[in-house]
Amino acid sequence: MKRSILGVLLVLTFVALGIAAAPTLTFTFSNVVATKTAMETDSYGVNNAGVITGDYIDSAGVQHGFTLAGKKLTTIDNKNCSSGIFFYGINSAGTLSGSCIGTAGGYIAFTWSKGKFTPISFPKSLQTEAWGINDKDDVVGQYWDTAGAQHGFVKRGSKYTSIDVKGDTSAVADGINNAGEIVVQAVNSTGGTSSFLYNGKTFKPISDPNAGTGGTYTNALNNKGDIAGTYFNSSSQAVGFLYHGGKYHNVVDPKADNSTRCDGLNDKLEIVGRYSPSSGANVGFKATTKQ
Repeated sequence: MKRSILGVLLVLTFVALGIAAAPTLTFTFSNVVATKTAMETDSYGVNNAGVITGDYIDSAGVQHGFTLAGKKLTTIDNKNCSSGIFFYGINSAGTLSGSCIGTAGGYIAFTWSKGKFTPISFPKSLQTEAWGINDKDDVVGQYWDTAGAQHGFVKRGSKYTSIDVKGDTSAVADGINNAGEIVVQAVNSTGGTSSFLYNGKTFKPISDPNAGTGGTYTNALNNKGDIAGTYFNSSSQAVGFLYHGGKYHNVVDPKADNSTRCDGLNDKLEIVGRYSPSSGANVGFKATTKQ
C-alpha cells in the first residue's frame, strides 16, 4: 500500500511539474500598412519567408491585392475584376490564391504567380472563391452549385473535390498544408459556425473553449499542425487565437478596440490578420510568437 501511495504521489508530482513547465506564448505585434496613404490594409496570408499578402484600399477608395516583402510593396490588379480583389493564401514560391467580383458579376477565383493569373473554377458551379494554397499548388476554397448551395472544395492538379460536413451546411475550406490537411468551417444546426481539421477522411472538431454562440472560425494552418483563427466570445467580440501544442492561446492586438482576427500563419508561428481600432477602418497586423 505504501508503495502504491508513493507511486501515485510521484506521478502527481511529475504531472504538476509538466504543467508548470508548459511553455507560455507571448506575442509581439506590429502594424501592416501597404502604403502611407492607404485607407485600410487587410493582411490575410504569410509564407515562411515572411512575405505578406492581402488587400488594401487606396486614398481614392479603390481596392487592390498586394504582397509585402519587408518594405517592398507589389500592387496586383486583375482586368477581369470589377471590384473587391483580395489574396488570402501565399505559398513558399510566392504563388497567391485569391478572388474578386468579376466583370460579369459574382465571384471569380484565381492564382497569381510572377504576374500571371490562372483561373480557378469548380466545374459547373455558379461562382467560386479561392482561399488557401500549399507548396504543391493545391488550392482550397468554396463554390456555389447550380442550386445556389455552398460547398467547400480542394483542387489538386486539375482534379476538383467537393467538401461537405455531414449534418452541417455551407462548408468553406480555408487553408491547406503540405500534408494535405485542410481547415474547414460549416454552419451547424443551431446557426453557429463549427470548425474542423480535415485529413481527407475524418473531421476533427476545432473549438476554442472561450467561444460563445458565434462559434469558432479556423482560417489557416501550418505544416506543424498549428492552427490560427477567430472565435466570437459571449459578448460577440472577435478574438484571434492560435492552437499550438494542444492548447488555445488568445491573440489580441493591444491596439484593438474590440476585434482581432487571425487569418494567416506560417511555420515560424508568425501570424497575420486584422484588428479594429477605436475609430477608423481595419488595420493589418503581424504577430511574432515567442515561447
